[in-house]
Amino acid sequence: MIYSVEVENMCPVAKGAYHGPAPIPEEGKWVQAKEIKDISGLTHGVGWCAPQQGACKLTLNVKDGIIEEALVETLGCSGMTHSAAMASEILPGKTLLEALNTDLVCDAINVAMRELFLQIVYGRSQTAFSEGGLPVGASLDDLGKGHRSQVGTMFGTKLKGARYLELTEGYVNRIALDKNNEVIGYEFINLGKMMDFIKTGMDANEALEKSKGHYGRFDEAEKYIDPRKE
Repeated sequence: MIYSVEVENMCPVAKGAYHGPAPIPEEGKWVQAKEIKDISGLTHGVGWCAPQQGACKLTLNVKDGIIEEALVETLGCSGMTHSAAMASEILPGKTLLEALNTDLVCDAINVAMRELFLQIVYGRSQTAFSEGGLPVGASLDDLGKGHRSQVGTMFGTKLKGARYLELTEGYVNRIALDKNNEVIGYEFINLGKMMDFIKTGMDANEALEKSKGHYGRFDEAEKYIDPRKE
């Protein structure tokens, strides 16, 4: 340690009581976090790239400072999907500090990691008050059956109105319109379920029909349109 002459010439003044850092809530406990290994919790963070053409939702399950589980969900950029594949391999097994200083390839994923780090080290995790936290694998619950991200894709113009393309339930196959051409419902295809049926050996057309559902006053429609063609 090198000290300046000014500091060297100062007389010492004793430090008062040291109480340590303020405790933060972690998995049902109050923890005075002094080292990375003191950090535990499951939480989510969202990031975006500089041109803001894509976004990333990152979910980490951290136990004793080590990332045990990572779920990387991306939107709006084709290159980011490949970056997400790399990040899902890179992140597990790293400490939170290592992950913060790891090249995760895509800026949106890097920003998500930064935002998530801030949440978790300040005790703002989703499991702050859950005793013992959540088991490794818990992030998959966010995806539901079929393990597909919950995505909403809508398009609209002043001239032609709204088009529902994808919702949490799945791929929108048809939109139901009333006599005033207002949307009153839609038919969807749950692609996760459809693929599960096909993988069991079911005929693709039968799987398609079994995976369909509808919402709203779908059966009362005056007409139905394909949102991608009509």
